[in-house]
Amino acid sequence: QAQLVESGGGLVQAGTSLRLSCVASGRTATMNAMAWFRQAPGKQREFVASIFWTGDTTNYADSVKGRFTISRDNAKMTVFLQMNSLKPEDTAVYYCAARNNVYVTNFYDPRVYQTWGQGTQVTVSS
Repeated sequence: QAQLVESGGGLVQAGTSLRLSCVASGRTATMNAMAWFRQAPGKQREFVASIFWTGDTTNYADSVKGRFTISRDNAKMTVFLQMNSLKPEDTAVYYCAARNNVYVTNFYDPRVYQTWGQGTQVTVSS
């Protein structure tokens, strides 16, 4: 069984940075693409960024482009989300997700991801 464990969340001030980590374990051979989603109270879960375990392709939500960077360490089966210039509206629970399918057009849709972590809280104060 595949597992994802996130870490790195916390309470920070606006304008500062945080780096989230997601460690994959178990049946990782089926995880072809990884993504970060977030969910604020009372809102739907939304796509943040995605990356493949091979190649250089990444995707970002418009709201985080230029501020967030997704990266990976294949040897450690870890995906990172570097978050800079944080804003109060970035406050949410951040989830790591994995999907089996390589080629999907709706990579931003949480329904195409099969494995999820437990989430890590990020709170940005103004």
